[in-house]
Amino acid sequence: MSHSLGIAIESLVAVLLMLTICYCMLLNKRLQRLKADEHSLKAVIGELITATEIAERAIGGLKHTVRDVNEHLGSQLTAATQMSALLRGQLAEGDHVIRRLSKIALAARPAEPQAIPPQAIPPKISAAKAVAAAAEAFSERRRTSGLAA
Repeated sequence: MSHSLGIAIESLVAVLLMLTICYCMLLNKRLQRLKADEHSLKAVIGELITATEIAERAIGGLKHTVRDVNEHLGSQLTAATQMSALLRGQLAEGDHVIRRLSKIALAARPAEPQAIPPQAIPPKISAAKAVAAAAEAFSERRRTSGLAA
């Protein structure tokens, strides 16, 4: 019986060794897949780091561009404000000149209408041309008589 007990124990040990070998082969396959996943994960991480660095450089460039645009836009806005004030002043001065010319034209008109033959009546002209003609007539009158307005 001792001989059969030794064979049974050795058979049990052989079966357990076979199970251990099969489990080790299963673990080896899983470890190989894990190593392959580790290599692909390292590649993905490397690509992410590269993409992050590119994005950081792009953001830095955009910040620099925004700063330049803000400075340029600020100077253009200042120049536009100055030009607007200059034009406003020139428009006011032009309005003042037109008012003075209108007063001169009214002062240069004759007090009594004279009988003018229909052939001597000039065709109708625009208001600007009339003001210019009145100013010219006034300056001629001033030159000849030495009168000031």
